[in-house]
Amino acid sequence: MFAPQELLGPQGPFARTILDFTPRAQQQEMAQAVADTLAARGMLVAEAATGTGKTYAYLAPAIDSGLRVIVSTATKTLQDQLYHRDIPQVRDALSAPLAVAILKGRANYLCLHRMELALQAPELNTAHVREQLQTIAAWARRTRTGDIEGAAEVPQDAPVWAQVTSTTDNCLGQNCPAFTDCHVVHARRAAQQADLLVINHHLLFSDLMLRQEGFGELLPGTDAVVLDEAHQLPEIATQFFGLAVSARQLQELTRDTLQAHDAEAGDTPQLTQTAQRMEGALGRLRLAFGPGERRAPWPEALRKGEVAERLNTLYDELDGLVAQVSELAPRGKALESCARRGTQLLERLGLFADAAEDSEHITWYETTRRGFILRDTPVDVAVTFRESIARYHSAWVFTSATLAVGESFAHFTRQLGLEEAETRRWDSPFDYPRNALLYVPTGLPEPTAPHFTAAVVSALRPVLAASGGRAFVLFTSHRALQEAAALLRADMLDFPLFVQGSAPRTELLARFRDSGDAVLLGTGSFWEGVDVRGPALSCVVIDKLPFAPPDDPVFQARAALMRAAGENPFTAHQLPQAVIALKQGVGRLIRDAADRGVMMICDPRLYTRPYGKVFLRNLPPMRHTRVLADVQEFFAAFESATMDEPVEPACAGDEG
Repeated sequence: MFAPQELLGPQGPFARTILDFTPRAQQQEMAQAVADTLAARGMLVAEAATGTGKTYAYLAPAIDSGLRVIVSTATKTLQDQLYHRDIPQVRDALSAPLAVAILKGRANYLCLHRMELALQAPELNTAHVREQLQTIAAWARRTRTGDIEGAAEVPQDAPVWAQVTSTTDNCLGQNCPAFTDCHVVHARRAAQQADLLVINHHLLFSDLMLRQEGFGELLPGTDAVVLDEAHQLPEIATQFFGLAVSARQLQELTRDTLQAHDAEAGDTPQLTQTAQRMEGALGRLRLAFGPGERRAPWPEALRKGEVAERLNTLYDELDGLVAQVSELAPRGKALESCARRGTQLLERLGLFADAAEDSEHITWYETTRRGFILRDTPVDVAVTFRESIARYHSAWVFTSATLAVGESFAHFTRQLGLEEAETRRWDSPFDYPRNALLYVPTGLPEPTAPHFTAAVVSALRPVLAASGGRAFVLFTSHRALQEAAALLRADMLDFPLFVQGSAPRTELLARFRDSGDAVLLGTGSFWEGVDVRGPALSCVVIDKLPFAPPDDPVFQARAALMRAAGENPFTAHQLPQAVIALKQGVGRLIRDAADRGVMMICDPRLYTRPYGKVFLRNLPPMRHTRVLADVQEFFAAFESATMDEPVEPACAGDEG
């Protein structure tokens, strides 16, 4: 075994084998902290700012240790990056004979049985869907893994994938006629044999839930677990340790029941009529919630008599469907599975029949354009999470570019019950004072003003002219995004304009990079996990400080709990949460040592509210200005430097 300083130092194997690798003190220090944690079977919470190279900093000691390690990250994209790029580079640098596997949720793998059912289903007989199914069937004969990422001809957001992949609910398990060739089974067997396994957070929590309930495990026994992008864990834990029932689950049950009925009991037409009545009841309940997308306490919805009435109707229709399917279940394994799923959903739906709550749980609902989700959520997941990870008897490393507020990790560790963990943080090695400028325009109204978004767009126009496009404009709400998009389209910009929702996220990013002078408007997912290096992204604009809505039902419940304990919900929860979210958005700007750009934040509260200083202290050490001419001068100098002095990017692994 090597010391981390040797591995990642100027004379180490990374410097010898990886082109443009740049040794960084922060990376070496983090690698040493990870190595010490693995050796002691301890627990480390580590913030590594953009540019640290945290991926190599945890992979190098993990692989060099010889331990069996699980690496979990936030998204499938990051999983693939680790598995296909980062881990092979580290393995080659260390000449490590290592068995590596990647495991995703079952919905990411083609289900051969469901594909055959879909090919025979008359309701999927439109020309476009049939063409996609035939394309998938041809790909199925070529693929070794069944990972739908490999079927590039069919977009991953195409509805047809729901017909040919499985879920925990509709999988037939060992009763499936295609079980021997099942891609999920093969992926799990490879995972059981791996020295290093790459998963995502949702799969990790699925395993935590199975262990908690005493139903075995999905993942192999392990010596260490590394969780990258760990700032997302509190939200994911809240989802997994609660329960939910959604319109989509009920729609899929209805669809799968009809398919199973046609295949195994087609001589009982009354089931079709029951399923149709249930679909109608689902649609009427969605209408009762009212138009638009919102999150609100469930008791508030029940006070609308129409919601309660239509929920009862849906419950009765589901009860009738379950009764009929249960009667037919002996005629086939698919019907038996549908009966079991229906019983579980009926039980969950029954929990929402009244508004009873306690101090530990909050019942609430959220609506989408066409559907809804009813949720029962624990207010505090700290004890449950801490007890769940204790079942692994492993070392634990939690890392992200955004976990701390100032030097304090209290907000993150308290949410997950990790107060006893060692905490470390490293600042970015990038030259922010020279390469970045923070611009907060003057004269903007308060974010609550009805004309705020119009004022943001007015302040944005001269900045886009100076930057030559090449900008992300990030919003805290879809309403503001759409308003800004309409205003900018009316301006007939000289730059390509891409708007979130107009195409899949990966396609928008690819078009943005290829354009070289585009403007992309986004919210939500574009605040984090997006890595655009080079001059194509030279300006990031944020409309307002990303405070969670004060009427969010989960926040309201947590706030009540904090007040009861004598705490201030704003300073203990809302403010640190917003600081971490802002750090994520700001982190989109400088992704490489050669990057330069302007960070524009349009919220005057940075200077008019006392808490604005907290946000400013947590931003990278950029120069600050409130003068547009400084922005124009920065870009003019930037263009001159780019023409005179091309710079090759340096490599140190993931830049956070």
